[in-house]
Amino acid sequence: MLFIYAIGFLAQFFFSARVAIQWIMSERQRRVVTPTLYWLFSLLGSLLMIVYGLFRNDFSILLGQTLTYYIYMWNLHAQGYWMRIRPRVVRWFLMLLPLIVGVMLVDNIDEFLDSLFRSEDIPWWLLIIGSLGQTIFSLRFVYQWYYSFRRGESSLPVGFWLISMAGSSLIIIYAIIRLDPVLILGQSFSNVPYIRNIMLIMRERREKENASG
Repeated sequence: MLFIYAIGFLAQFFFSARVAIQWIMSERQRRVVTPTLYWLFSLLGSLLMIVYGLFRNDFSILLGQTLTYYIYMWNLHAQGYWMRIRPRVVRWFLMLLPLIVGVMLVDNIDEFLDSLFRSEDIPWWLLIIGSLGQTIFSLRFVYQWYYSFRRGESSLPVGFWLISMAGSSLIIIYAIIRLDPVLILGQSFSNVPYIRNIMLIMRERREKENASG
């Protein structure tokens, strides 16, 4: 069991490290940047969380991570890093893993529904808050992919950070009620760089408006 928890905490380390790296690099350049390490750490964290979800038989984790996994991969490709991953078999493994997990979800759909909607340990209203927070938190990357795809480059727009704050706030509420220190600690500190990135984007916009005016 300790080994399984170690995998989960290592995944959270990568997720936290990606935010810290992006924040530090953005502060240095005084604008919001999208470093390759952000997406690489996202992919590594997601991979570990998929493994953790398999060990824990937690289908909500598997669903959430599978939703964003390929978006991380797309951003690495957009930044020219994906094809640099060697050997080629590693790329194939990374691409096929979520598909294997998806087949497992379909084969165990009844257990999946039980874990999401018929839990005896969590009241339905709290389950809605937690599920809504996780869904919003995952959809921020769908929005990021759509925005970046239309612009033809990998970027982290202001909408991404606003959606991040909304999802994170709901997860914090869920975690406080559930007395989950891991979620509380992980999400509470994340809001600081979210707010800071919004401030940097808004300042950059004002500077461009003043320069053009």
